[in-house]
Amino acid sequence: MIRTLRTAFAVAAAFVLAGALPALAQESPTLKKIKAAGEMSIGHREASVPFAFMDQAGKPQGYSVDLCLKIVDEVKKELNLPNLKVKFVAINAQTRIPLIANGTIDIECGSTTNNLTRAKQVDFLPVTFITGSKLLVKKGSGIKSLADMNGKRASISSGTTNEKALLAEIEKRKIKVETVMVKDHPQAMLNLESGRVDAYASDDVLLYGMISTAKDPSQWEVVGPFFSYDPYGLMIPRNDSDYRLLATRTIAD
Repeated sequence: MIRTLRTAFAVAAAFVLAGALPALAQESPTLKKIKAAGEMSIGHREASVPFAFMDQAGKPQGYSVDLCLKIVDEVKKELNLPNLKVKFVAINAQTRIPLIANGTIDIECGSTTNNLTRAKQVDFLPVTFITGSKLLVKKGSGIKSLADMNGKRASISSGTTNEKALLAEIEKRKIKVETVMVKDHPQAMLNLESGRVDAYASDDVLLYGMISTAKDPSQWEVVGPFFSYDPYGLMIPRNDSDYRLLATRTIAD
């Protein structure tokens, strides 16, 4: 009898929870916004190969974009909106966090490091890739690590973890490196190709991505040991546990 009652209670609880899930999702401010607009806004990088970039047809592609589109599919199911539109919004290292924080985009699909400073403004989904900072240089430059950068110039993207990591390493090693800020990876490559700088500091996977799209990939190499730890995560708005749960479940799957 006791076993029968336990089974009955378990079945009843399962039905209650199953019925409550969609209602809980409707409490999500992000999901409410998406449902009202009939549209989900995805922020994407334009040149962060292989995570988010534009293909030859001008369409966003990449590993992070693929993950975000999986989350879009789950949102469609949760809201019962099979015809939900997707709006792609181009972002860069300087705009990605503000656009999440002010609600312009509902999720960010790029190559963003999850750290505590950023967590004050946005939430991160579980880690989807782990990388770290290295240097992109021209072959034959004689640069094999940061120790060889004394008296030279390096580009770094403003607003990135690589910027802080490079400046910290320069200070620690007591070397003199002139830094040139850039907005994005294409601008950094132009600086390298023109000889304006000797190296570009960024996450090694992104540097390999830059080499793959360079005019002459054989001219370039990634050098040195890692000088930072960068776990990537997709960004979503803060304080939205229902939306976070839906997206986290998708990443886990």
